[in-house]
Amino acid sequence: MDVILIPGFWLDASSWQQVTPLLEEAGHTVHALTLPGLESVDADRSGIGLRTHIDAVAAVVDSLDGEVVLVGHSGGGAIAHGVADTRPDRIARVVYVDAGPLGEGASINDELPIEGADMPFPAWEAFDDADLVDLDDEIRAAFRARAIPQPAAVATDAMQLTDERRYDVPITVIACEFPSAMLTEWIAAGSPFTRELAKVKHADYVDLPTGHWPQFTKPVQLGQAIVATLAG
Repeated sequence: MDVILIPGFWLDASSWQQVTPLLEEAGHTVHALTLPGLESVDADRSGIGLRTHIDAVAAVVDSLDGEVVLVGHSGGGAIAHGVADTRPDRIARVVYVDAGPLGEGASINDELPIEGADMPFPAWEAFDDADLVDLDDEIRAAFRARAIPQPAAVATDAMQLTDERRYDVPITVIACEFPSAMLTEWIAAGSPFTRELAKVKHADYVDLPTGHWPQFTKPVQLGQAIVATLAG
């Protein structure tokens, strides 16, 4: 199976480097992406918005034969959902890594500081304690050294969705910060946070307790969880 790995904010394709071997050993063909504007610290991020990233991933889907699996971490999950909306007949499954589908009119994150066209990687104090579980000093230093400013409009643009066949695409949520039981409680309570997730017809949940960046804190377990999901 072709598996497209979509990184979260401030990260490029190399952020998946500890996860990719487990998928390849299971027989999958992995396409880890560096999205527009994340090529380098010096890249031009002006004019790059959420639709730019959705279209970039959709172009990779179009370049492949048959159905593909999308794996989206954090903000990359919103991009994966946008691709499922534009290519619902091509996506076999979406795997959300500490993420979920973003609903119509919502933005990924419009609260972090912006400098021109850039959303720089913020101080650790900007994150909740749950984000930072297992993120020791060594991992934090390596993360900050590799971080690339996020194109700000990707974070702040409103999601636009057009095809309700996206709800037919099976999904798996790998829950890290919050246990899956909490997600299902939010769905039952009608929380706006899970409103789009509640509409998906075929959703599975996997618990992988750690912080917001399991590809750094628990890469082997994350790879194993993705492999098990695809095998199932």
